[in-house]
Amino acid sequence: MPFNPIRLAVLLVWVYLCMHIVQRIQFSRLVPKNQKLIANIIALFLGPLFLLALTIVSYGLTLLKTVGKTASEHGLKDKVQSAIAGLRAPHFNIFREDAEIKLLDSSGRELKDIYTFSKGRRQDSHVLDLTEQLVRNSLEEGASDILIDPQQDSSYTIRFRIDGVLREVQQLDNDTCKAVINSIKAVSNMDIAERRRPQDGSFIAKTATGRTSLRVASAGAISGEKLSIRVLSQNAGQFTLTNVGLSEKQRAIVENAISRPSGMILMCGPTGSGKTTTLYAMLNKIDLFLRNVITVEDPIEYILPNASQIEVNPKADITFAKTLRSILRQDPDVICVGEIRDEETASIALRASQTGHLVLATIHSESNSSAMIRLLDLGVSALLLSSGLGLMVSQRLLRCLCSRCKVPAQLTQNQIRDFVKRNINYRNICQPKGCEYCYGTGYKGRTAVFDLLTLDDNVKASIANNEALIMQLRKDGDIRGKSNLQKEGIKKVVSGVTSLDELKRVIG
Repeated sequence: MPFNPIRLAVLLVWVYLCMHIVQRIQFSRLVPKNQKLIANIIALFLGPLFLLALTIVSYGLTLLKTVGKTASEHGLKDKVQSAIAGLRAPHFNIFREDAEIKLLDSSGRELKDIYTFSKGRRQDSHVLDLTEQLVRNSLEEGASDILIDPQQDSSYTIRFRIDGVLREVQQLDNDTCKAVINSIKAVSNMDIAERRRPQDGSFIAKTATGRTSLRVASAGAISGEKLSIRVLSQNAGQFTLTNVGLSEKQRAIVENAISRPSGMILMCGPTGSGKTTTLYAMLNKIDLFLRNVITVEDPIEYILPNASQIEVNPKADITFAKTLRSILRQDPDVICVGEIRDEETASIALRASQTGHLVLATIHSESNSSAMIRLLDLGVSALLLSSGLGLMVSQRLLRCLCSRCKVPAQLTQNQIRDFVKRNINYRNICQPKGCEYCYGTGYKGRTAVFDLLTLDDNVKASIANNEALIMQLRKDGDIRGKSNLQKEGIKKVVSGVTSLDELKRVIG
């Protein structure tokens, strides 16, 4: 056949589209994992036709919205849109018109205006659209973190942390992802040219449901620049003591401690255990109109109406200790300390709890006992510790089984004998299966398990006067706290809320 440049161009475009669709299918939730190989083989030959089908579906959905069909038709539209969400690509995006999002910097300027000004020219619209799509998808799926990691093969991996577990959602080529990173750094007021030194920034995502604050941290890695984005929901009203996972008995203890005019409630747990969420649930229980509530946080994760919230800023010399000293002159009834990190902050907070203030605070530790040991190691005296503490709460987060696909657990004979020996009803124990609703994980949402320690007069006297008790806490405090968390976790397992594997993963 004679050489024809038009035929060659059509062939090259056809091959490119086929390969592009194969890449989209590889990370799509529409195609089951066990059928991805067959779908990829078909897409290698019929990629453009598959893209045409998606375009027709998208046009049909837009037409349905325009003419205004019945409620059942709209329900079908939402299902189809959700199914094709995994096939969105940088060059062939299928956006939902009712899911608009605007990315704003701290002063309220939009991403497109900032990025155009910083570069002096209009960037390709698909890069900015991809950035907005990335943030929007993370909000829709309830992700707490977005991680953009460079790989050695000149590509980038994008992962969401959903329910405490990382999930890979997309891979981008080097040039495209660098442009996305630059757009995020621009809206976060970070230096685009600096790719080696760590930087911090923040921006706001504005959607139809409200505003969400996002914290950005960058760092230079071997293969490129790494970006970590923390998603901070601004809706604190959804957190209550009823829905965080407390039992009836535990909730009564916490509510009794909150109703007192003074004392300290200390939340304990490792990073990502939900301490701040429970702290806001306690604050929502307090009447903010009758009591003056002041919080000191780093950063402010949720907006709490009718409360004075102060954000720590070390660069401006606004620290926990200095802010605590100043707010004691603001006539507070309730003081919330985002995190106790040093002796000065701990001492001021404990003394404030002795002078007629209710203090709520968090500290990173494995258990209630290890939290006391850490405070003592920071230099807090045993007498101050025993007189200031009122209630200690240690917690962990467990993923909940998906209500649509969980199945009865297949227990071994040894497990059954163990449950029978402990007089535990094991018939309601379930295990994950996986479905479209939970993206094949078998889990949807999280609940917390708690270990509460009420410090009555006898316990306080023992801490203040008995050094042997402190040594005993150092020896087996974590073991005892872990055992209590396991007991609370077993209750969630036998009621079908979570699984044995999840309990073992989180607590052991």
